[in-house]
Amino acid sequence: MARVAGRFARVEPRRWARAFVLGLLADLPRKNCWTIAEHVGNASPAGMQHLLSRASWDADQVRDDMRTFVVDHLGDEDAVLVVDETGDLKKGTHSVGVQRQYTGTAGRIENSQVAVYLVYSATAGHAAIDRRLYIPRSWTQDPDRCRAAGIPDELRFATKPALATEMIAQALDAGVPARWVAGDEVYGGDPHLSVELESRQIGYVLAVSRKRPIPTRAGVFRAGVLAHGLPKRAWQRLSAGAGAKGHRFYDWAQVDIDAPTAGSGYRWLLIRRNRRTGELAFYRCYSARPVPLSSLVEVAGRRWTVEETFQAAKGLAGLDEHQVRRWTSWHRWTTLAMLAHAFLAVTAAIERASGPSSPDLAPLTCGEIRRLFAGLLVQPVRDLGHQLRWSAWRRRHQARARTSHYQRQAALHP
Repeated sequence: MARVAGRFARVEPRRWARAFVLGLLADLPRKNCWTIAEHVGNASPAGMQHLLSRASWDADQVRDDMRTFVVDHLGDEDAVLVVDETGDLKKGTHSVGVQRQYTGTAGRIENSQVAVYLVYSATAGHAAIDRRLYIPRSWTQDPDRCRAAGIPDELRFATKPALATEMIAQALDAGVPARWVAGDEVYGGDPHLSVELESRQIGYVLAVSRKRPIPTRAGVFRAGVLAHGLPKRAWQRLSAGAGAKGHRFYDWAQVDIDAPTAGSGYRWLLIRRNRRTGELAFYRCYSARPVPLSSLVEVAGRRWTVEETFQAAKGLAGLDEHQVRRWTSWHRWTTLAMLAHAFLAVTAAIERASGPSSPDLAPLTCGEIRRLFAGLLVQPVRDLGHQLRWSAWRRRHQARARTSHYQRQAALHP
């Protein structure tokens, strides 16, 4: 909180912001201005509501400080910037940006808000460092509706890939160290994003559909056709990284999609095949210099850290629990929730860097850190020994479960 304190001109909103973040980190069944205000001891939610709506502070400046905080602790020259969107389901029609649209949260078209996030994914850990609320055309074509929700008059419609491109360019211009960008088919199908990255010589591994035309020296073929024409020797079994249940092994193949020329970089089609079902996934790749297949596979695997970030930020820091309607309030809630999650991610990274306290204990996770923080610091301490004993029990159980799973996996795949 000391990092962002200077962004608040008056002491009152600075104290409210600190209490608000503590409330987001608390173990509350539901997080909103009412429950947070009650939890931190305020007489009413007026202070928290004022913080989100009318107090004088800039959420983008706090975002900048949070981004610096994350990079200071997780910074890595080989880091991956991952872009993806997530939706928050809504019932009404007045919340800023809401409409019936597809959201991966529900897996179907629902009444929802959708926002695009930029996640910094490094070896030490990962956390969201920027966000953009997607405003559909149905809103931008209705100035009165935009004005009622507090949307700036100068805002124009932008696609999700355009929002992602803007965030990536802003992060790179701010000196965020990163070598790669990863994203799903929404971003892999946009030509402007790849042009921007190639102009900066930033590599990318972006998912594309099986129907996408791919130029090769032998002609232009759909990605799915190229995959079925590959010989057996073209496939390699590689891990896309460790997941909750051990390493995620797939078969991978790499196809040159154009002839490299001096100064133009190298481009490939990366193909992933599920070893059990045979399901295929495709990625359009670029690098300013030649890289092995294993490097592309690692970046493709890093894309899944955005899902882990969403899950942790929503489950632990209330990212999706906002009950706000206006532009400013949405950005302030989201920024403070990202700040709370960044604290957990950085603390977990510091714990991993210091090494395990015991070979019988799993490393502290964001969830366990939040639980300890809420039990020992945010809420009154009732029994310190009880809290620590339960923490050790949970971590010991996690370590045993992980070891047992690895043993089963080794028996099945010697």
